[in-house]
Amino acid sequence: MLLGGCLALPQTGLFAFRLAVTSLGIEDVRIGPYSVQAGLDTSDIASLVASSLGMGSLPVQATLAMGLSLPFGMPPVEMSGFRWTLDVPGTEPVSGDYRQDVTLTSGDDTKLRLPVAFDVLASDSRRLAPMVELATQLASQGELPAGSELAITPGSLRGLGVTLPAGLWTPTLRFAVGQDGELTPQR
Repeated sequence: MLLGGCLALPQTGLFAFRLAVTSLGIEDVRIGPYSVQAGLDTSDIASLVASSLGMGSLPVQATLAMGLSLPFGMPPVEMSGFRWTLDVPGTEPVSGDYRQDVTLTSGDDTKLRLPVAFDVLASDSRRLAPMVELATQLASQGELPAGSELAITPGSLRGLGVTLPAGLWTPTLRFAVGQDGELTPQR
């Protein structure tokens, strides 16, 4: 039995290396106090920005909708949350912790929602126009711009009767967003 546990330990860690982000999109974009539906007309964003500027800040918030799964044929793995970082061109990286357990199964997407927020005016004021352009793109297209990178560092993993603590066999996984919104794993 001890030998079986020793063999399962690296296999469970190996499953974390094979984690796949199967979908990635943007929902519920907010500019200041105003909600903008992703994929709808965003021609009036300039007036939303102008009304929010009087408050001295211009927060942009969105929900990152993400699907995670394991490749076909792999046994289920329970991930004890994860740390994530989103790096979008033209902004400071945004990060957070997903604190809920996530059950990953072979071939089935686990749907997650991550809150993402940044303040346009908190960075260099000369970058106001590009940041407003980014907010417009997030709202109108419902996806991250090309060149964005999502990094996920899994928490502890449970599977095949063993538990791996976070960091031991669970490296940070990086995914780049391409021109058509496709995700490419990075090494």
